[in-house]
Amino acid sequence: MISIDPKSIATAKLQGYLQAAVGPRPIAFASTVDEKGNPNLSPFSFFNVFSANPPILVFSPSRRVRDNSIKHTLINCESTKEVVINVVNFDIVQQTSLASTEYAEGVNEFLKAGLTAIASDVVKPFRVKESPVQFECKVNQIIPLGTEGGAGNLILCEVLKIHIDEAILDENGVIDQHKIDLVSRLGGNWYSRSNQGLFEVPKPLVTLGIGVDAIPNHVKESVVFDGNDLGKLGNIEALPTIEEVSIFVKQNFSVKGVLSSDDKEKVHLEAKKYLDNDDVFSAWKVLLAKK
Repeated sequence: MISIDPKSIATAKLQGYLQAAVGPRPIAFASTVDEKGNPNLSPFSFFNVFSANPPILVFSPSRRVRDNSIKHTLINCESTKEVVINVVNFDIVQQTSLASTEYAEGVNEFLKAGLTAIASDVVKPFRVKESPVQFECKVNQIIPLGTEGGAGNLILCEVLKIHIDEAILDENGVIDQHKIDLVSRLGGNWYSRSNQGLFEVPKPLVTLGIGVDAIPNHVKESVVFDGNDLGKLGNIEALPTIEEVSIFVKQNFSVKGVLSSDDKEKVHLEAKKYLDNDDVFSAWKVLLAKK
């Protein structure tokens, strides 16, 4: 067994050990607004429930290790004292991951992730319609845990109102753990699905993904693709070039046959095959070859 003094190793390596050893961790998909009402949406896996009376949720946006900067969520919670915490299930895990991309201030992550912003009842931040449970909260207290990169900021939130999708309830009106299908974070790219087991989600690009808002409408509106598919398609830095698409089609006779059809659904199903194998770039080539 190795023994480590936390002060003796780099913060990024220490963080890796902590996140890999302490898990699975539930995910707080935190929706906030700035002082001008601009929305922000970001997931945090340092999160849990700490009290039922009063109902208190706690999550922690950490200072970035690389440059010690703080996140928009923390700034917004400090200025408005309000947040909506949306839970994350398997149906939206790819879009949630995409929303963690560090877009510039003022960029709407709801649009980038292809999620639906709906008005809350008692706070200003929007709820995520696709989330099965949404907590409208007021921020009671923020506790800084340090001043260096990697330091957390505990945000203590009191739940003012809860919204629950009836589809996840059992016959007694209780949340069914199989139906809610929650996901949680582990170390690296690993997640856990509460009713099945482990799976991987590639980390969002260090550079910016194009976002779901950049995907053509005929793809976004297709019955073939779900939210996770759109999340994968949106998490790509740049689209294939015309030359790359042309070469791909010439080298794949089955794709060429599908593209000769006027049936867009067949084209989408072909792209879906590549998405299911996490070959997002090839999926885009199929979609771009048949506009």
